[in-house]
Amino acid sequence: MALVLIEFPADDAVRARQFWSGLLGVGLEARSAEQGDGWESTGRPSLGIHARGAGPGDTHSLPYFEVEQPMPDALERVEQLGGAVIHPGQQWAICKDSEGNPFALALAGTPD
Repeated sequence: MALVLIEFPADDAVRARQFWSGLLGVGLEARSAEQGDGWESTGRPSLGIHARGAGPGDTHSLPYFEVEQPMPDALERVEQLGGAVIHPGQQWAICKDSEGNPFALALAGTPD
């Protein structure tokens, strides 16, 4: 699995965009409607910023790993290995590992 995106929630999105853009030297552009709210860099892995919320991917940084297999198979494997599926989806899914750390899976070919 390749790391394709690291998502950071922010209390102050302008401040977070300035921080990450300045630290990494990348531009963060507004996402398309298909991608959801927030901003994202181009290239791989991408860096994403969005407003902090209460959802499963809104409270901590969230790495996204790309999977080639059908999403239901990948989610079944997460559970078989002792992880948990928090928010299943067809293109993206949010999970927790065996220690409770959140991460996400993105189906290969899904727009960033």
